Amino acid sequence: MATLQTMAFSSPLSHSSQKPRLLPGMTSGTVWHSSRSSFSGQALTTPVSRQNLRIKTSRTFTLTIQMVKPSIQFIPGKDEQTIPDVKLTKSRDGTNGMAIFKFDQPSVFDSSGEVGDITGFYMIDDEGTLQSVDVSAKFVNGRPAGIEAKYVMRTPRDWDRFMRFMERYANVNGLQFVKS
Repeated sequence: MATLQTMAFSSPLSHSSQKPRLLPGMTSGTVWHSSRSSFSGQALTTPVSRQNLRIKTSRTFTLTIQMVKPSIQFIPGKDEQTIPDVKLTKSRDGTNGMAIFKFDQPSVFDSSGEVGDITGFYMIDDEGTLQSVDVSAKFVNGRPAGIEAKYVMRTPRDWDRFMRFMERYANVNGLQFVKS
């Protein structure tokens, strides 16, 4: 409040005896003397924009939040239906780790001709997408039989993010953690 008082008394307007002029689109306000303050002000003018006047009307806004079902994809936009076996490794100091996903007879082989080629390994949930290009296919008698995908976590933050994805994915697909 002291800064406001100093500015008001040092302002050339505070020493002026003329009343302020009102221009179109401006409104007037008065600073009243209060018994709790030694400040006594002078009429002020502030511009009022049309945008500020529109705010006074009431409008109802609806925020829609769409939850994303955790999924794994090899082709963007095509969810993998086969549930993988997942093996986790973590360094002794906990700074990095790796997840190895093994899919036996993945559904991506059924639709890869229709939709496109396998472009990577994508784990998608509410927080975004985790991805890897370390994907290899297993063939038996010239036919695709399985896919192995590896996801490397280089920091504790990467590890935590991956575990949040896996928790969501496990809940949706009925998986459970078994320590070996």
